[in-house]
Amino acid sequence: MTASIRVGLADDQPLFRAGIAMVVNSQPDLTVEWEASNGIEAVELASSTPVDVVLMDLEMPQMGGIEAITRVLASPPETGAPPRFIVLTTFDLDDRTFEAINAGASGFLLKSTDPEFLLAAIRTVHSGSAVLAPSATANLIRRFAAPQSANRSQALNSLTPREHDLFDLVASGLSNAEIASSLHLSDTTVKTHVSRILTKLGLRDRVQLVIFAYENGLIGTD
Repeated sequence: MTASIRVGLADDQPLFRAGIAMVVNSQPDLTVEWEASNGIEAVELASSTPVDVVLMDLEMPQMGGIEAITRVLASPPETGAPPRFIVLTTFDLDDRTFEAINAGASGFLLKSTDPEFLLAAIRTVHSGSAVLAPSATANLIRRFAAPQSANRSQALNSLTPREHDLFDLVASGLSNAEIASSLHLSDTTVKTHVSRILTKLGLRDRVQLVIFAYENGLIGTD
């Protein structure tokens, strides 16, 4: 039996938390381990009750989501990996969302997101990938796009031909399973290659990889 993905939920609206918890707990592979009404509670609970993924609201009393993400990732657990974060917000991309991504968030979803997309996003982020609201990618690219740097060009040249192939597919939005099928590789091999690519380029996850690809003119914005 596959172990459940442990989920933390931080939002100051009790009714919204209850609805999300009901949706998440309806799945056999997902379990809400704790709920927090503000960032302070989220930081404390993340420390005392480790989870795999945290659904984090940005606007909360006492401490907002960005500071909470920063504090949790600054004090990783003694055993196991720190949680991965999906930001939930009422508004489309703004400066706070970009700050959250820079702070370490691996996903961004609007609170109006379809429940099935939210569930898929939790599983995707838990697997090591990143996820964005469907309407967000172009704005994200424009916000982060910057001139190509010599250091990044050198890092890109350090990739092997096989890693270049995988880089292109990841930047195009393909999942590990789709890449494995396309290149006739195992999922484990693809995951290993992607991890090496991220390490060589100094990137945290697939969101940053896509941004890197746009920054360096490797994929277009059209």
